Amino acid sequence: MEKIPMTAPGYAALEAELKRRQQEDRQRIIEAIAEARAHGDLSENAEYHAAKEQQSLNEGRILELEGFISRADIIDVAKLSGDKIKFGATVKLVDEDTEQEKVYQIVGEPEADVSVGKVSIASPIARALIGKSVGDTVEVVTPGGGKSYEIVDVFFR
Repeated sequence: MEKIPMTAPGYAALEAELKRRQQEDRQRIIEAIAEARAHGDLSENAEYHAAKEQQSLNEGRILELEGFISRADIIDVAKLSGDKIKFGATVKLVDEDTEQEKVYQIVGEPEADVSVGKVSIASPIARALIGKSVGDTVEVVTPGGGKSYEIVDVFFR
């Protein structure tokens, strides 16, 4: 099995979600199924079907999380250093068209969330940044079109 690089906080978040889904959500869904079953005819019981679908989605996510956790290669970003961009680096960029600053941390795929500035190592922007240094300009081809960024700062935290 291929290892999945992950930061320690990302790993902890996955473990917390797994624990919540197994111990809280699973029990709540079982109770909802039991309550819906008590209403009678299951063939026309929308509450029952909705609860069963919720159960299926929850169990699927549990399996996915267990897979991520079992294959995790936890990397302590605080121990990394250097001036080249690599996994775990936090990068400050300036969009050359709009002069807008953006800050991204390159993380593992399961923990990526662009809304909080965490981009997957497999994303187009991370692939363009890997191996670059402060002062370099990168061209990123995204589904929304091409973008050009200047790397202003690289740090590990």
